[in-house]
Amino acid sequence: MHAIDLLLPAWGLAVLLAPWAAGRRRAAPWGAQAAAWGRVVLVLGALGSAVLLAGLWWSGRDGRMATYAALVTVVGTVAGLWRARRR
Repeated sequence: MHAIDLLLPAWGLAVLLAPWAAGRRRAAPWGAQAAAWGRVVLVLGALGSAVLLAGLWWSGRDGRMATYAALVTVVGTVAGLWRARRR
């Protein structure tokens, strides 16, 4: 249960940013669009999990605001780069 509590912010942020980062293709069928969103969720979620685990290792405690700030910065930057690449 503690592992879920630790990693939930990373995966929640990934799910929230995936539709924006993947963009919307007008001609793409729904299945292709869902697959693109799934790839973005997996990449952003794994990256966010790595940031949270690194923050836990660095500070020795879960829930530090610096760790959450790093999570938002890293995942948001990667999502923005992903979106810029899609254009």
